[in-house]
Amino acid sequence: QVQLVESGGGSVQPGGSLRLSCAPSGNTDSSYYMAWFRQTPGKEREGVATISGVTGATMYADSVKGRFTISKDNAKHILYLQMNSLKPEDTAMYYCAADSRWWRLLGRYAYWGQGTQVTVSS
Repeated sequence: QVQLVESGGGSVQPGGSLRLSCAPSGNTDSSYYMAWFRQTPGKEREGVATISGVTGATMYADSVKGRFTISKDNAKHILYLQMNSLKPEDTAMYYCAADSRWWRLLGRYAYWGQGTQVTVSS
């Protein structure tokens, strides 16, 4: 019922920056809670950042706190992830997710995008 499409991934050097976007389509709700996850082959899916569609409250994984910022354009319902001071360990496929319930950094969201690849290397 809700489709999410990520964009903005790419290849950067350590210390570089990228901004990911997640554009929804279908029956969207401005009160939806949204989040960013990442995953590499053979590893567990990791919650990166999340934002409340009701209050705007945010939370981050310790590994990205101070470097990444999650935000949302409430008029267009577009989710962003600004990633600064990127490290090689940030390399992963990044996914956006949405739900009417706030699962915080747990991977229980009802709707998921197809992913966008981020590669950080020298």
